[in-house]
Amino acid sequence: MAEIRLTRVEQGHTKIRNVPIAVTPEGFWCCPSPVVFQKTLKTQNPLNKPKPSSPPPPPPPKTTVHKKQTPVTERKPTLTPSRSGIVSDDQRNFITDTSRLITDTSGLSASVAAERAPRPKIENLPRKVAIEFGEPGTSDMRVLLLGKQGFCVKLSVHKNVLVENSRYFADKLSEQQSGLSSLEIDDCEDVEIYVETVGLMYCKEMKQRLIKQSVSRVLRILKVAELLGFNSCMQSCLEYLEAVPWVGEEEEEKVVSSVLRLQNEGLGVTPVLKRVSSDISKSPKDTLPQIIDLVLKSNEERGRREMKSVVLKLLRENNSLPSYAGSADICNETLYNSCKSCLDSLLALFRLAAEPGFGDKSMNSKDPVVKQIALEADNLSWLVEILVDRQAADEFALVWAGQQELATLHSKLPIVSRYHVSCITARLFVGIGRGELLPSKDTRQLLLQTWLEPLINDYSWLQHGCRSFDRKVVEEGIGRTILTLPLEEQQSILLSWLGSFLKAGDNCPNLQRAFEVWWRRTFIRPYAETQAMAGGDPFRVKLAT
Repeated sequence: MAEIRLTRVEQGHTKIRNVPIAVTPEGFWCCPSPVVFQKTLKTQNPLNKPKPSSPPPPPPPKTTVHKKQTPVTERKPTLTPSRSGIVSDDQRNFITDTSRLITDTSGLSASVAAERAPRPKIENLPRKVAIEFGEPGTSDMRVLLLGKQGFCVKLSVHKNVLVENSRYFADKLSEQQSGLSSLEIDDCEDVEIYVETVGLMYCKEMKQRLIKQSVSRVLRILKVAELLGFNSCMQSCLEYLEAVPWVGEEEEEKVVSSVLRLQNEGLGVTPVLKRVSSDISKSPKDTLPQIIDLVLKSNEERGRREMKSVVLKLLRENNSLPSYAGSADICNETLYNSCKSCLDSLLALFRLAAEPGFGDKSMNSKDPVVKQIALEADNLSWLVEILVDRQAADEFALVWAGQQELATLHSKLPIVSRYHVSCITARLFVGIGRGELLPSKDTRQLLLQTWLEPLINDYSWLQHGCRSFDRKVVEEGIGRTILTLPLEEQQSILLSWLGSFLKAGDNCPNLQRAFEVWWRRTFIRPYAETQAMAGGDPFRVKLAT
C-alpha cells in the first residue's frame, strides 16, 4: 500500500471533471464505468500524444467575419454539476484558486515555449484533479488518489466510515493528528477500483453490488480490499467467487492464486478452494482403476471412443507435470492389471471361437463373441498406447511376445474375427521402430517369431478394416524392428518374408527398405573385416568405404 501523507490539493494547473454519479441508498456513489477513467486519462496526459513530424500548416486567410476574442486572463474553468446539483464551497474555492494559478502563469507561457524546454517527465508534472466523488458539503475528510500518470481523483468521505471498515485507514488516522482533514495516497496502481472499493464501505449489501461484475473485476476489488484491510468486502468477494462460474484455466488460476493469499487472514476461503481440492483422503489408486474400468466395459461405441481419447489426452498432460511423478507407479500398476484382465478375457474368447462346431452356429450365437473379441482387442490397443506414452510398454512387449497359445489359436479363427488382434502387434512394432520402447534382444526376437506371421496373414484386412491403420508407418516399424536383431536373424526373417511377399504382393507388408539395408550389410559394406586385415583381432570393426 502506498504511503498516506498530508498534502495540499491545489497544486499545479488543476482541472476538475465531474462525471455522472449513481448515488447509493446509503448516500454514496457507485463507481462509473472504466470508460470514464480511460477517457479522463487521455485528456489529462498530453504527453501521450505523438509529436508531429512536420511543421504546422499556415494559418487560414482572414475573412470578414470577426469573432470576439476572450483574453486568457478571463478564461475560467467551469464545473459541470453532478446529478445531485450540489457544488460545495470547497469546490468553488478550488476553482477560484485554479483560475488564479492559470492567470499568474499565462504571461510566462510564451517565454517557456521559446526556450524549447525539454519535455518533463510524468512524475514531475503537477497533479490534476480529474474526477470528484462524494458530497463535500456533508463529508469531513478528503482523500486524494494519485495515479502513476499524474491522474488524480478526489474523494469526499467520512472518517468514521473509513475507520470502521478499514484497518489500514484506522491505523493511519490514529497515527496522525485528530484534526486531519486531507489524506493523499501516492502511486495508486488501480485508481478506478480503489474508488469503487471505498464506495462499497457505504453499502450494506455488498454482495448484491458484485453480482453483475466480471470475475476479473471482482479479483481487482479483492486485491484493493486486502490492501485496505476491508474484511467485509473481502468476504463478499469470496462469496461471489464461490458461486460464479470460472471460464477457462487462466481465470481459474487467477482466482486460486488470489484466494490462496488470504488463507492466513481468517476468512472463509475453503468453500472457494474446494472446487480445486478435496478433503476426502481417497487415493488415486482407487479412483483411476474405476475410471479405466468404466471405459473398458462400455458397450456404446461412440461414447467409449470419445472417452478413450479424452482419458489418453489427460494422462499425457499428467505425464508432463513433475508433481505427477509420485503417482506414476500407481498408474502403471493399474494399467498392467487392466491389461492382464483384457488378455485373460481375449484368450477365453479365442478358445471359445476355436472350438469345433463354432463356425456352424447361427449368426446370433457367433456375433456376440466376435464383437467381444474386437472390443477386447481395441481395449488392449488403447492400454498399449497409454503405456507407450508413459514409456512403460517394455514389460507389455515381453508379455505379448509370450502369448504362444493365443497366437496358435489365432490361425484357427476366421480372419474377420481375429484381425483386430494384429493391431496390437503392429503398434508394438511401430513403437520399437520409433524407439518409444526398448525391449531386450530376446524379447524383440520372440515378438517377431510369435506374431509376425499372424500379422502378415491379417494384413489385407488390416488395410481395409482398421481406420487408424497406416501401412507405411507399420511397414517401417516392422523393418526397423527386424534390423535391430543380429545379422543372421535378419537374414532368416527377411528370407521368410520374401517368400510371403512374392506370393501375396500388396496383401503382405512391403519390407523392401529393410531388405535393402540387410543386403548392403551382407554383400556390399561388410563391417567386420577378416582376421588378417584386422590384425588378428576378429572383433575389430571398420566401416568399409
